[in-house]
Amino acid sequence: MTTRRAVVTGASSGIGEASARALRASGWDVVGVARRADRLADLDREIGSASFAADLTQEADVAALAAHLERTGPVHALVHIAGGARGTDRVEDGRPDDWRWMFEVNVVSAQLVTAALLPLLRRAAAGGHADTLYVTSTAAQTAYPGGAGYNAAKAGEAMLAHALRLELNGEPIRVTEIAPGMVHTPEFTLNRLGGDLAGAEKVYDGVEHPLVADDVASVVAYALNAPGHVNLDLVTMRPVAQSAQHLLARGPLHPRL
Repeated sequence: MTTRRAVVTGASSGIGEASARALRASGWDVVGVARRADRLADLDREIGSASFAADLTQEADVAALAAHLERTGPVHALVHIAGGARGTDRVEDGRPDDWRWMFEVNVVSAQLVTAALLPLLRRAAAGGHADTLYVTSTAAQTAYPGGAGYNAAKAGEAMLAHALRLELNGEPIRVTEIAPGMVHTPEFTLNRLGGDLAGAEKVYDGVEHPLVADDVASVVAYALNAPGHVNLDLVTMRPVAQSAQHLLARGPLHPRL
């Protein structure tokens, strides 16, 4: 039986890297994709993945990735995690360049890589099933002040997944969306705040057990390893301390006795 192969985008850090590790640990071959070739090389040496450096907002890079995958074997799953946020400006103060960047890295990249890899996924699905999986955010579901650009971008990515599921009706290709709430990773909030380390740490201050990348990666692996007839349309996951996008407990959690 051929080992199943997953393409994991955003694999140089955070949830993408953790997902590559989780899938390798559960027996998958993994092709990690990100812009930072040095990080990918380190990951390959550590877990035995076979990565490919690419900027998924660039059509030429995506075409090169698809050609590389075509040459090197089947593709049973696309796990699209690449994305990001910039800024916490209100709508009236938003920087158009930041909004354009968020749309490019969260929505356009998802469309480009999905379109490029669908022929390979269909070929693999002929022998059973294939998967597309998108890690979005609870920001796709609920707006919050200072988040409109990221809200819009992640909602756009979520709608891509929802439409794709309808468009693939009748084909054995699953479409899964995982929408995490607060996840404490080394880079996401730091990048969003322009390198403000103190500001990034303050976001998580006092929150008991925010999610970490491995928590999300475990759900990614579960979704892909579930029986082929089971599709997890949407998994929304948050730390217990975050009851909703706007409702966050800071300090120890305790029962009301």
